Amino acid sequence: MKAQPPRHTAPAVDSLATFPPSPVARFHRTEDPQWHWLENRDEPHVREFLEAANAACDAWMAPLDALTDQLYQGHLARRELAVDSLRTALDHFTYWSETAADADYPVWWRHPNGVEQEARVFFDLQARAAAVPYLELGDMVLSPDERWLAWTEDTTGDERYTLYLQTLPDGEPRRLLEEIGAELTWAEDNTTLLFTRYDATQRPDSIWRLPLNEGIAGEPVPILHEKDPEFWLGLGKTRSREWLVLESAAKDTSECYLLPAHAPDETPRCFRPRQKGVEYALEHRPGHFYVLHNQDSPHFRLDRVPEASIGTGQQTLIPHRDDTTLEGIDAFSWGLAITERDHDQAQERIRIIEFDTHHRVQRDDYLPLRETPCSLMLGDMPHFSSRLLRLREESFTTPAQWHELDLDTHERRLLKQVPLYGDLQPEQLHSERLWARAHDGEQIPVSVVMRADLVGQPLPTLLYGYGAYGSVLDPWFSIARLELLARGVAFAVAHVRGGGDRGEPWYLTGKLEHKENSFRDFLAARDALVEAGISADERIAAYGASAGGLLVGASLNLAPEAFCAAVLDVPFVDVLRTMQNPDLPLTTAEYSEWGNPDEPDAYARIRAYSPLDNLAPRPYPALFLQGSWHDSRVSYWEPAKLYARLCEMGTARGPVLLRTDMEAGHGGASGRFKAWRDNARQDAFLLWALGLADIAENQPLSS
Repeated sequence: MKAQPPRHTAPAVDSLATFPPSPVARFHRTEDPQWHWLENRDEPHVREFLEAANAACDAWMAPLDALTDQLYQGHLARRELAVDSLRTALDHFTYWSETAADADYPVWWRHPNGVEQEARVFFDLQARAAAVPYLELGDMVLSPDERWLAWTEDTTGDERYTLYLQTLPDGEPRRLLEEIGAELTWAEDNTTLLFTRYDATQRPDSIWRLPLNEGIAGEPVPILHEKDPEFWLGLGKTRSREWLVLESAAKDTSECYLLPAHAPDETPRCFRPRQKGVEYALEHRPGHFYVLHNQDSPHFRLDRVPEASIGTGQQTLIPHRDDTTLEGIDAFSWGLAITERDHDQAQERIRIIEFDTHHRVQRDDYLPLRETPCSLMLGDMPHFSSRLLRLREESFTTPAQWHELDLDTHERRLLKQVPLYGDLQPEQLHSERLWARAHDGEQIPVSVVMRADLVGQPLPTLLYGYGAYGSVLDPWFSIARLELLARGVAFAVAHVRGGGDRGEPWYLTGKLEHKENSFRDFLAARDALVEAGISADERIAAYGASAGGLLVGASLNLAPEAFCAAVLDVPFVDVLRTMQNPDLPLTTAEYSEWGNPDEPDAYARIRAYSPLDNLAPRPYPALFLQGSWHDSRVSYWEPAKLYARLCEMGTARGPVLLRTDMEAGHGGASGRFKAWRDNARQDAFLLWALGLADIAENQPLSS
């Protein structure tokens, strides 16, 4: 991949004294200039190197400690620290969680329906977390009769889970199984629990049935095994509670098996055999299955299939459309809630279809949007017959709100909204969307949020992107982000190809042989912000995490002078070498996203953009790299090797920092307070790079 000619020249950044003393020189091995030795976590010098890099990072950041603490305390002051979830009534009990103001984790409560005075704690995650340095809840499921609670938890960050079971409300937790997947599903017989197990590459390759007799576990029974290394298995149950759905899926192909939820010991039945490139998802209403699929319909269509004749006699309910992608389906006794995405507006909508007793459509319309762009999604509604929909809405300027919509009266009732404290309220924020022209003429949506009183002047800007797997970056509100906005930073999101922001075509034109579009789109978004007068040309920083780290890393190789700084969080930057190692977690499942480098064309493509394979003595910006020791998705050595090689190159215009969390996994710290403090450290670095670290107090805001 050829670098673009210099277009933007960021000024030399002022150091906080000098750039950090790098430990790289004393760990250099002449025979291994690529630093591959860091991949051996059992080699003692690996941990020494990472700890030395952490020490160098801390030393350089020390003058920013006061700012970091100010950002952290400011974040705490803006939010409600004591948090309650919405209450959800099941058949027998009403459930909710509460997180105390000083707690990292929630406590779950329940009371018999209609008898609030008998509320009792039945699961205390905060107490469980006190005994371990790291805790991540994988799944938590109630038996249909609400007598048993099963859950999976990870205490290292490597995403290998342990299964527990307890009698409700206060039985002693029983440790049943180790080294399993996160997902759990109860059959409707109240005595059968389904779970997944991993193969050697940590791929969920088998589904098992665990018989339980009054909490005593029998021998697990395998019920489905997936041999193809590109496919992963997953679990689910239809909202009708009549069918268990076992899904085997690769990135572009899926296959579903059905088990009667009341007879889980039957043999799974394949709904529709897999076809390369065909994805489908199932929902159920008595008498019919509803199939969302992309066979001969690249943007998906919705078919209805009689339950008595699976695989035949299908009727198309929503045909394929060129301007809309069907993204999801939820079934109820009265009809369907369909999630659609408009390609032109890059906006998600919810479509309601109601049927009469003869299965004929009697209502077909869209739920209104309170603002655009925004995020709108269905909340938790366990009852199949409910005509009260829970909706969750938020935007870049409005914190999350939960409403209850009555389908009969069309009335909305506010159930809950995230409170916001301090000197920056939603009415003092401004959000807009602009369109960047890409290298091939495509229009790239770019979302921006900033202080309303600063509109019209070029601002220091943080540009965020992801651009992989068809993931969508719908608007989301961030209380932590307010600390940047209050100090005069604009926050922008580049909705690049490879994501799903403009539907399925957007994803397909940013993967495999089209992957370079993602990087070019990101740079086009950066330029559009400057051209629109929103961003100051020399004060733009980039942020990318995981596959977003690949996006930013490749963009920096193309145009290192385009940004004054970048944060790469658990970044996927050693793409070629990782994809050449099928023994690593995720690799084989990712072939349909990046390509299989055993194929010459795919090798050449990946080699042309893989960030580590395209490093050269360029004027890279200041960099803050973050990794996690237990990360099973993007190994700790990827940011570590990038750090080592950039330090040896010595051509960066600012410091190159590496911080590895030695107790976390891919998602970072598990406790919310540590995660918020980590975020404050990262933001302190960004404010320094954007020239705002010397602002001790927030700038005054317009009333």
